[in-house]
Amino acid sequence: MNFALILLILLLLSGAIWAADALFLRKRRAADAKEPWWVEYGASFFPVILIVFVLRSFIVEPFKIPSGSMIPTLLVGDFILVNKYTYGIRLPVANLKVIDLNEPQRGDVMVFRYPEDPSLDYIKRVVGVPGDIVAYQNKRLTINGKPVPVEQVADYLHPERLYYSEQYVEKLGEGEHRMLNDQDAPPFIPHPAQFPHRDNCSYNSAGVICTVPPGEYFVMGDNRDNSRDSRFWGFVPDENIVGKAFFIWLNFGDFKRIGSFR
Repeated sequence: MNFALILLILLLLSGAIWAADALFLRKRRAADAKEPWWVEYGASFFPVILIVFVLRSFIVEPFKIPSGSMIPTLLVGDFILVNKYTYGIRLPVANLKVIDLNEPQRGDVMVFRYPEDPSLDYIKRVVGVPGDIVAYQNKRLTINGKPVPVEQVADYLHPERLYYSEQYVEKLGEGEHRMLNDQDAPPFIPHPAQFPHRDNCSYNSAGVICTVPPGEYFVMGDNRDNSRDSRFWGFVPDENIVGKAFFIWLNFGDFKRIGSFR
């Protein structure tokens, strides 16, 4: 469901009713006449819809984490806020960038339209920016020939499935984050798709090596062995970017998680 398109249609309809009433209909009604129900509701909802549309389109958008691909950073059921203007101002629905502000950086947690089905929003961590050579070999990440620093910490217990994953603190870009590996998962990438710029990637028994094309990004989940990401379906083009995730505002199962991510 394209909620942005639905919101735009409601905005245009309620705005047309509000304008028609303000410019024409109100003048033709008797002073003591009651507004028709469709005018009353349409005109009263217009400012509310306008505020929601502006906030959601240009400032922040709520997003619910649907899967465990970003564990341990983000858990299933986390409700997060996505900054819509960090990477530039885009037109609603068309997602066309009209004001260029910043570019995604390595380490950013980014929401984007899934390249294989743009009706779906995905969330992953930016690993490679345009021009980078990203190598994920034997479950270790290298960028432009330099290994990304990692430090192993205590294993992570998945509370719902009751099994442990190896846990590391990884320094990517200017910040650090935790990521997981499963010992029993193979390092190779099974059945990668035939995505655009597929020739930029080389697959082998140890994993994958990719050169990131101009205007595109290589993204991965923090739950490395339980994430379908750029290793499988390719790069994220700039026009698919929605925004930068920065804040957990609700989790019904664990209120302590509120504000735990930035």
